[in-house]
Amino acid sequence: MARSVVLAGAKRCEGCRLPPRWCLCGALAQVDTAVAVDILIHRREQWRPSSTGALLARSIRGARLHVHRPDPRCREAPMLPAALLRPDHVCWVLHPQGDSIIDECPPAPSAQPRQVVLLDGNWREAGEMLRLINAAAGAAGREGSAALRVVRLPEGAPGRFWIREAPAPGQRATAEACGAILGLLGESAAAERLRLHFELHVWATLRARGKVDRARAYLAESPLLAAAPALLAALATRRPE
Repeated sequence: MARSVVLAGAKRCEGCRLPPRWCLCGALAQVDTAVAVDILIHRREQWRPSSTGALLARSIRGARLHVHRPDPRCREAPMLPAALLRPDHVCWVLHPQGDSIIDECPPAPSAQPRQVVLLDGNWREAGEMLRLINAAAGAAGREGSAALRVVRLPEGAPGRFWIREAPAPGQRATAEACGAILGLLGESAAAERLRLHFELHVWATLRARGKVDRARAYLAESPLLAAAPALLAALATRRPE
């Protein structure tokens, strides 16, 4: 039986958070997109190796990662990072309780650049972060400068985040959601390259956890087989410790 190499206290790469044996830093070229991408990640999610919010921050050129640090002494403390909402951008915040994104796709032409904000955390944590964003947007709206909408993605194929079980049918990982919205905004090349980053992350994490058969099944349905065969072969070859 395969044995996981991820042991308590094991050394991990500072970049991809995987064990050195499966480090993915620099494995694929970064994703270029005209859409400004910001990730608001809950502090508990920040250090989880499986986090795809952190994956977005290191795979999309120019993406910004903001850490949400709630004050345990005051649940209503306004902790939204001041730099999260970019001035003069039309901003979409992704959340399952938002308006249907289909109503605006393809998006109407706009002279303003677009920003996408993704919330990375569990259901409760994402709801907490969304409330802060709505409060900030409401304040900006009263000042006449808000251009923010909370939107949800249309239902699609089951997610490919085989590392964790989805909390509900149809829900996708943060990186999958980002790829979907980039595709809807006409950034198909960026969406395809981001999918490669995401699937490589999932496959390598499964391998690092010793789930060889599951990783093989995952790879059989992945575009990685055709897009990066040499990379996969190199990663699968055991290297000196």
